[in-house]
Parts: sequence; C-alpha cells; structure tokens
Amino acid sequence: MLQSRVLVLALILLLGTTFPEVHSKSIFERDNRRDWMVLPDSFFAACYDAVNNMSPRAAKVLENIAQTPVIVGTRNYLIRETTKINAMLEQLIEKLKNLWNTKILGY
Repeated sequence: MLQSRVLVLALILLLGTTFPEVHSKSIFERDNRRDWMVLPDSFFAACYDAVNNMSPRAAKVLENIAQTPVIVGTRNYLIRETTKINAMLEQLIEKLKNLWNTKILGY
C-alpha cells in the first residue's frame, strides 16, 4: 500500500515537471487564432447544438435569428474592429520585444 502511494507520488512529480517544460511556449510563439471571435462563436455553437438536440425546430429559429442583417452586420463590425486592435497589439508586442532586447538585455 505504501509502495503504491510512493509510486503514484513519484509519477505525479515526474509528469508534472516534464510535460509542461516540453510543451510550453513563450507568449510570442503560441499558435492561436488571430481574431477574438473564437470564444463567442464556440459558445453560440455549443448553445445551438444543445438546442438542436432538444428541438430541431427551435434550432432552426435560432439559425434564422443569427442570419438577420442586424446580427450579421454587428458580427462583421466586431470582427473588423478586433482585427484592427489585434494588429495594433502585435505592433506593440514587437516594440516591447525590441525594447527588451536593446535596452534591458543589451543586444
């Protein structure tokens, strides 16, 4: 009994230290989707799937509402504006990296 607990503890410590180090990346190297609409899109997709499982008719109503010009126009506006903000943030990150490398690290 004690040996199995020690073995489990050793495995937890071993896996806890090796996996994050192997798979971790800096914030500048992460591969992620560029636009910020991925969270609302995935949230509404999950809601649609849940409603569709309960009532396909209600899901069709939700789909029709989501395709109204007001909703589509708002979504396109948000995508366009967040794309601009994302470009400005990427420029800021590049400037901060350059500042860090030149002023702090000295190369």
